[in-house]
Amino acid sequence: MTTAYDFSAVDIDGQNQSLDRYRGKVLLIVNVASKCGFTPQYTGLEKLERDYAARGFEVLGFPCDQFGHQEPGDEAEIKEFCSLTYEVSFPLYAKIDVNGDKAHPLWKWLKDEKGGFLGIDAIKWNFTKFLVGRDGTVIKRYAPTDKPESIAADIEKALG
Repeated sequence: MTTAYDFSAVDIDGQNQSLDRYRGKVLLIVNVASKCGFTPQYTGLEKLERDYAARGFEVLGFPCDQFGHQEPGDEAEIKEFCSLTYEVSFPLYAKIDVNGDKAHPLWKWLKDEKGGFLGIDAIKWNFTKFLVGRDGTVIKRYAPTDKPESIAADIEKALG
């Protein structure tokens, strides 16, 4: 059985990282963008990270520029924006595609595990979120409009 721990991704600093490093944690995997109407969700994501990190929770941010060219910067610009504007402390990864032929394998798997509205797998917009349990399997998919704070109860349940 495939789990989130079977994947790797390049982090915001250009280092290839195995997601196995998060084994046993509850993860919220999110496609993020710096110039989106949902960008203020970084505040809520960071609050979740700070509130639950000590209990084994981690937010993973994957910048994506596939929706309205809302993540135009390079990794250094994205990292600086997130740090200075939202004081992001959770791990950020290098810019990826979440849809299409060049979609990152992790995102292909996430979409296969939990399809979207009406069973359509494609990611519709920035800030689509996937909650992954301690066993590395996908618990739930959330729409871009689902605010991070609305996910807190599901995180609590997943943390046990």
